Order: sequence, then structure tokens, then C-alpha cells
Amino acid sequence: MEAKPDQTPKEVKEVKAIGKYLRVAADKTRIMARTVVNQTVEKAINTLTFAPNKSAALILKVLKSAVANAVENNHFEAEELYVKSVFVDRASSMKRFQPCAHGRAKPILKRTSHITVVVSRV
Repeated sequence: MEAKPDQTPKEVKEVKAIGKYLRVAADKTRIMARTVVNQTVEKAINTLTFAPNKSAALILKVLKSAVANAVENNHFEAEELYVKSVFVDRASSMKRFQPCAHGRAKPILKRTSHITVVVSRV
């Protein structure tokens, strides 16, 4: 048996957090996600805090999680982080039905999405 050479750990440059099955449509969330890309974390948090839509609150939650991951796990300074990218992917839809005329039913799709926020050092 050969001994494996010592591997030095790679320095982590970016950290991410993922929010899954969040109850908001992906198309509506992508609009808000574009506004915070390439901003510092502090400015992005301010932007998302005062935005009036639900998707901003969900992106803010995932962003704070990514910053906490960077600070706790990788010992980054929160002041030196910026939002590198935000991905919003479509998740499964909840299917519901609403009764309508003549005994029929029309489908209602309650859409969900996955939000991924990547933060990196400046």
C-alpha cells in the first residue's frame, strides 16, 4: 500500500447558501436577484430590507445564511464580502384545484423555487 502525499487544504474563496422549496415564483424572484449581484453584503442587505416584495425577504434570509457560513466556517470578515452571484431555479409546483361552473375544476399551480446565494471576498 502506498502512502498518499500530504495534501494542503485549498483556500476557499467563495461560500454559498441554498434555500430550497421557497414559496415564491422563480420569475418574480429573478428580478429582485439581479439587483443585488456585485454589491457589498451591507449594501445588498439594505436593498433587500427595504424592498416591498416577498422575494426580497426570502433572498435576504438566504444571503444572511451565506454570510454566517462564511464567517463561522471559513473565518471571513463580514465587511470584506460581496454578493458574487444569485441563482434562482424553478422547483416543483404544488397542484391545487378550484371549482368552477358546471361541475368542472380548474388547476392552480402554486410555484416554488430554489435560491442560491454565493458570496466572495472583495
